[in-house]
Amino acid sequence: MAAPLRARATSRSESETRMTTERRPVREALLDAAAEILTRDGYRGLRMRDVAEAAGVSRQTVYNEFGDKWGLVQAVVVRLNDRYLDGIDRVLSEHDDLYSAVAAAVVYTIETAADDPIHKTVLTGAGGDELLPLLTTQAEPLLFTARARLVEHAGAQWPDLDRRALAEMADTAVRLTMSHMMLPDQPPERVGHLIARIVTRYLAAADRPDRPDASSGPAADADS
Repeated sequence: MAAPLRARATSRSESETRMTTERRPVREALLDAAAEILTRDGYRGLRMRDVAEAAGVSRQTVYNEFGDKWGLVQAVVVRLNDRYLDGIDRVLSEHDDLYSAVAAAVVYTIETAADDPIHKTVLTGAGGDELLPLLTTQAEPLLFTARARLVEHAGAQWPDLDRRALAEMADTAVRLTMSHMMLPDQPPERVGHLIARIVTRYLAAADRPDRPDASSGPAADADS
């Protein structure tokens, strides 16, 4: 009796794996279609019916995959964000010193956002105010992902860095970069060098033996 039970369990597991694998092309096709429509028509012009038609599936398939239109838009931006982070990892790995790595990552992010049609839609407001929170105050999950990836990569490549200071500066660097994406007023290269100076000077100060312990500073007293 045990053998047939194991066989059925194995068969069910293989079936679930196959279904998951088959869903991936459908999900990617839906995200591609949604991205194209968002670029062309903005958030208000995005209709689940049009996404389904462009991807060659039923409208119910779109709802089953993403829940609603806002869930679909979030998935589009999350995928874009993941691709950005993969690119940042690649850029960081191409440099042996932290200053050059940070500057290059900032330039990469700003230039990629400027060249990407979805980000152009979001940054210009053509997609409606509902999209802007994904890059500003409501984007904390994406921001935390960016910070965590930066800390993980930099910590592995430069293990002597103070981890707490690195986490603080990764958060600051991401927020400053996003600020310049929203309100660009300087060339990306200049912004990259500015943020790289801030990051490296702070981390250098964090390594000084006479640096005050943040846990005993005014901020810590205020939290107690």
